[in-house]
Amino acid sequence: MFYLSKIPWFIKKVYPSCIWSMPLKEKKTIYLTFDDGPHPIATPFVLNELSKYNAKATFFCIGDNVTQFPEIYNSVLQAGHSIGNHTFNHLNGGKTKTVDYINNISKAGEVINSKLFRPPYGRITAAQIRALKKKLPIYKIIMWNVLSGDFDTTISVEKCWRNVEENLSDGSIVVFHDSEKAFRNLEYVLPKVLENFSQKGYSFEKL
Repeated sequence: MFYLSKIPWFIKKVYPSCIWSMPLKEKKTIYLTFDDGPHPIATPFVLNELSKYNAKATFFCIGDNVTQFPEIYNSVLQAGHSIGNHTFNHLNGGKTKTVDYINNISKAGEVINSKLFRPPYGRITAAQIRALKKKLPIYKIIMWNVLSGDFDTTISVEKCWRNVEENLSDGSIVVFHDSEKAFRNLEYVLPKVLENFSQKGYSFEKL
């Protein structure tokens, strides 16, 4: 499985209207994000770990999962975290017609009240971006500059930790997944990120 843990500058230039990292603040800040939930095991684990450090994060939710696990979705909101739209059925923009893609985002928007959107797999076409901005102009398209690789079941938990530890910096948006597939890596790496970077003086904020 090929993917880049650190997003190079030239990829960001291809999609300049998307948000890849956050402006620097007076205090060093990291923006943890979690895709594909809510999940009945992974999401409560994430919420519990975040609460230990008074950390806030952003959860990009799949609409279908929200309808299946509304109590867990509400627990994310009640804990003071941000949520975002991740389509209703986790569609790959590169393999989906623009009209179907936009309609799927709109369907998710019926159960996810957010101005944030993240394309599943990071795959979205220029035409889809234009359509999203035209038809649903309130959305901010959130990408990332650090990919944990927690979804990769072929890597060790130590390798997943290195993917994050070696690439995180002030203003970084990092992607984790509160999903069954990613849970083995997430369970190991998230506590280490929170502990290690808290000790280095970082705070964790929502988008």
